[in-house]
Amino acid sequence: MMDWTDRHCRYFLRRITPHIRLYTEMITCAALIHGDRGRLLAYHTNEHPLAVQLGGSEPGELAQCARWAQERGFDEVNLNVGCPSDRVQSGRFGACLMLEPECVADCVRAMREAVTLPVTVKCRTGVDEHDSYADLVRFIGALVDAGLEQIIIHARKAWLRGLSPKQNRDVPALDYARAYRIKNDFPQLQVHINGGIDSVQAVRGHLQKVDGVMLGRAAYHNPWLLAAVETLLYPSATAPLTRRQVVDAMLPYIEQELTRGARLQQITRHMLGLFQGQPGAKAWRRTISERAHLKGAGIEVLESALPNPPETPPS
Repeated sequence: MMDWTDRHCRYFLRRITPHIRLYTEMITCAALIHGDRGRLLAYHTNEHPLAVQLGGSEPGELAQCARWAQERGFDEVNLNVGCPSDRVQSGRFGACLMLEPECVADCVRAMREAVTLPVTVKCRTGVDEHDSYADLVRFIGALVDAGLEQIIIHARKAWLRGLSPKQNRDVPALDYARAYRIKNDFPQLQVHINGGIDSVQAVRGHLQKVDGVMLGRAAYHNPWLLAAVETLLYPSATAPLTRRQVVDAMLPYIEQELTRGARLQQITRHMLGLFQGQPGAKAWRRTISERAHLKGAGIEVLESALPNPPETPPS
């Protein structure tokens, strides 16, 4: 979710779901070590519970980055071993590291020794021709031996050659059964599943087989899905805000960010799908798309874009 789940996106999503854990974009160790660490690790205190996702392959560097994350107050450190992009491969992190289970195990061990935060890993079901179940068991077994207690499995293997990352979102087919089998074979391991999950019914079904579900693009394009999941997982909690209340809750934040130099479009681009499936959704998207990028655009753009008909509750 690089370039998607930035701090503006996370602040917005937290207005919809008070409890569900949010994840940062993947941040590389090199960026944290040599770049603007304060900006990269910045977040609003209202974003908790919040995990930072790291990309790297050098145990010492990952340990140091995990320490910085702990100092900044994150709730979890997640190592991305699932991204298949060329840029990630050239930096020797992401999905290509599934071919080096001992390296990943060393990284997990180093981070666990460096911090008291939960250290988790996100991976694929396999890579290229190394996609047998035995390959996956060998990989996860090495991480469990290093002390890993939770893994997030994107239930599609990564193709590092022959397919673009965009194509790899749909090809090959998802294999949820493989993640279920890992849970059966590693009962002590918290197994969360990811990939192609786009409804509360699907979330409910997966939770009969594994310990957790990660939502990505579906929740970004239809953020109100998180309200339905919130209701499923926390039925006794206070009812989620309505969509209109979410917009109202965003306005003070937007005004504050604009005074700090942010542009309206940087924030509202994450809000385009808020009214998906509702009357007036098209006008909401069109108004924001046409006006939020203009010089001097402010909260009046959102106020004028709000649909008039009543909305339906999360389902």
